[in-house]
Amino acid sequence: TKLGMYKENCGLENVLLSWGHDEYLYHMLKHNKSTLPKEALAMIRFHSFYPWHTGGDYQHLTNEKDEEMKEWVLKFNKYDLYTKSTKIPDIEALWPYYESLIDKYIPGELSW
Repeated sequence: TKLGMYKENCGLENVLLSWGHDEYLYHMLKHNKSTLPKEALAMIRFHSFYPWHTGGDYQHLTNEKDEEMKEWVLKFNKYDLYTKSTKIPDIEALWPYYESLIDKYIPGELSW
């Protein structure tokens, strides 16, 4: 059926998604009680879910929250897809900046 095991407008948070890098990182961050805002978690979880955010599919499962999050996912995708560079970054110079973000949003020892 169109809905399968789901209810109309149940929300994507209630939909089982394929287990890829997006879903893994989202669940790892949630498990470790990340303080990233819900918009950031949505960007991580759904940025590769093109049928939804670009193709217009699965609208029968989405809710109002999903539509709000879609805006953030689309904003993120511009940076995810079109900012690749062939220049190798200076890891040593970047490390303190990224370590401070890790300490801020996922402090302590991570549980994998």
